[in-house]
Amino acid sequence: MSADHYAEADFVRTLDPDGRVVGDVPDLADERLLAIYRDMKLTRHFDERMVSLQRQGRIGTYAPAAGQEASQVGSTHALADDDWIVYQYREHGAVVVRGLSAAYLTYWMGHEAGNASLIDQHVAPLNITIADQIPHAVGMAWGAKLKGDDTVVVCHFGDGATSEGDFHEAANFAGVFETPCVFFCNNNGWAISHPAERQTAAKTFAAKADAYGIEGVRVDGMDPLATYRVTRDVVERARRGEGPTLVEAVQYRFGAHTTADDPSAYRDEAEVERWRERDPLDRYETFLRDRDLVDDTVIEEIEAEARETVAGVIDEAESFEPDPRAMFDDAFADATPGIDAQREAFERALDEHGRDSFLRD
Repeated sequence: MSADHYAEADFVRTLDPDGRVVGDVPDLADERLLAIYRDMKLTRHFDERMVSLQRQGRIGTYAPAAGQEASQVGSTHALADDDWIVYQYREHGAVVVRGLSAAYLTYWMGHEAGNASLIDQHVAPLNITIADQIPHAVGMAWGAKLKGDDTVVVCHFGDGATSEGDFHEAANFAGVFETPCVFFCNNNGWAISHPAERQTAAKTFAAKADAYGIEGVRVDGMDPLATYRVTRDVVERARRGEGPTLVEAVQYRFGAHTTADDPSAYRDEAEVERWRERDPLDRYETFLRDRDLVDDTVIEEIEAEARETVAGVIDEAESFEPDPRAMFDDAFADATPGIDAQREAFERALDEHGRDSFLRD
């Protein structure tokens, strides 16, 4: 979708591209409105620092989130603390809301233990393989329904995931069994170098919901208040036992697909700049200023807080001393004879050469 078309698109919106109110504002306390802004700012700064760390060789390949903070933060604020989030790999804003920690950063440094660090905050380990997490999310929701609790599972994925069989099977199952889940499609315009319009001949991704007998809704994903409002409504609908919803959050990825990608090879920088004019942080800041909730001093304080938080997370993560033997722990649920043999050979090498010889750059 072009930036010009986005400005006139038919979807749920609270703030226009300039940050002025054009739709219903959710009834939120000032503290919550500020918390959303604070989390968006923290997500953006975390994202910038992570890209910088990758360029310095201090973490591995990373998926930037710039431009998508509103959908991630707004939707997560709409959940109950014990609702589950099952995400792909770019939803760092959801992690920020639930609790950014050094353990999360260690995953991007290559330590698998960090991938399970958010379980206590009801965030499932992230998934790299496209769409594979969607059936698992539906299964978690079905389990919650069978147990009779009121947990809702929100599953994030990109527009490219809708071309995978996992998406279709999961959506069909969810529709038939009315599982309490939300399919949250982050349509950021590109699946690596593949534009969204080449993913489907359907008018919208939200329209795909009709094929599965579930509800579909399209929302401005660069508007945190709209994504909050839509997510709140569909989560409560699922909690009442009225079945799943497919949400299409329309937004734009400002940066590369990952730090291993060169977006200049497939998209025009002028297009990116037109989308930057709809920056979700700028839009939301305009709304908060109009309500006298922030001024330059408050914004400087929030930005300083974000810098301090991220600096602390980085320092702690980089002090982590891994056990190189851990590489064998999760290759299989139960170690095979081959894995056991490799572990024994590795331990002999450790005894001979020392641990530090395996941890040098």
